[in-house]
Amino acid sequence: MNQKTNQQRNYTLPIAIMFALFFMIAFVTGYQNPLGEVIRKMTGENAVLSQLGTLANFIAYAFMGYPAGKLLERSGYRMTALWAVTVGFIGVAITYLSGTIADNTHAVVVYLIGAFVAGFSMCMLNTVVNPMLNSLGKNQKQGNQLVQFGGSCNSLGATLAPVIVGGLIGGSANTIASANSVFYMAMAIFALAFVILYFSNLPEAEGFGTPRQAKENVKVSGALKYSNFRFGLLAIFCYVGIEVGVANWTMQYLTNSEQVAAHNDITVFSAAAIAGTVVGIYWLLMLVGRLLGGLVGGKVSSKAMLAVTSSVAIVLMILGIYLPETTVGFIGFDSNHMLFAPVQIPMNAILFIACGLCTSVMWGAIFNLSVQGLGKYTALASGLFMVMVCGGGILPTIQGFLANGSMLGSFWLPVALTAYLLVYALWLGKPDSSEPQQKEVLEEDGKPVEL
Repeated sequence: MNQKTNQQRNYTLPIAIMFALFFMIAFVTGYQNPLGEVIRKMTGENAVLSQLGTLANFIAYAFMGYPAGKLLERSGYRMTALWAVTVGFIGVAITYLSGTIADNTHAVVVYLIGAFVAGFSMCMLNTVVNPMLNSLGKNQKQGNQLVQFGGSCNSLGATLAPVIVGGLIGGSANTIASANSVFYMAMAIFALAFVILYFSNLPEAEGFGTPRQAKENVKVSGALKYSNFRFGLLAIFCYVGIEVGVANWTMQYLTNSEQVAAHNDITVFSAAAIAGTVVGIYWLLMLVGRLLGGLVGGKVSSKAMLAVTSSVAIVLMILGIYLPETTVGFIGFDSNHMLFAPVQIPMNAILFIACGLCTSVMWGAIFNLSVQGLGKYTALASGLFMVMVCGGGILPTIQGFLANGSMLGSFWLPVALTAYLLVYALWLGKPDSSEPQQKEVLEEDGKPVEL
């Protein structure tokens, strides 16, 4: 039998599809933020309720992570992706229907159901794209490189979603129906993705969706025997809490800081407007960092990448906590007059948002280290990873309790979490030599391709 190696096969199309799905994950998740402003107006200017759409998306991961992994194990990459985009279409359709309900309370409830169902889809897509991109690499380093480039597409979607959706909705929107154009666009994206996936021939991991795999009865206990995976689960939980917590609480810090002000009389900024501009740069740095990570990922090990970025992030945050709150010049954006103007912000905030360059590559590096040697357990592992994304909701909330005492002091929590990532990179992420290491195999046209 003439078997082509993974180096010889052309996986350009599957990789492109995974990159596109990465973009969709961020875009559909990201449009909850501008829609939150609409919900705020519908709920009597309740700022807490305005965040429920995003919260519903995150909670869905805790419920769907494990089932998504089992679905991937039994149905394979292609079928799981098809189910994911179908569920995503249904979630957006439910959100669209909420705009047809006259009573605001009922409309918001249906909207949240739609956001929750869409969150199922995002979890399922994440379960597919991470292990598949990791598998399509020629080796561990290139697997990490592909995940980093995929993360760049994810960051691009996160950056564009608020801009595009905000422009389509408009600042005066006060009903969910005013966002119908957004829902039409999202449903069209899901429909197009379904068609492309349906007619695509994606390579599958050996045994996924076959009776052989089902007979092996892959169990969570089997995956948890691997120490690098066990510690990796906690690492992902910590990482998402760091990524979200640093962004959210830098915004809260700036919004409540007396040091934030317009630099001159060109325009008048509120502290919240300045905070939004600054934190937007955090996400832009995430995009830049992932692009750089993708460029060097084929040459730098995941261990080195995670160790270096964790160390730098710890230094940046400790400096941000201890430095005097002296102000420095920065650039703010006046959305009313569509112009940029100088503003003053504390140097501490700049150090915090600089962490975006570090956190940008952590997900791919942690995932790559965690699935080493898992073989047949990779699909299940990916699903369990998605469960741990709930750290993005839990840990920033804990940081909020700490912030009641000291806003800057609350950043000791992400410092401690990042320290764990450093320990994981240097010691805990290495597979135990006493544990059986399995090789992952892709199948294309029924022929195995060992990685």
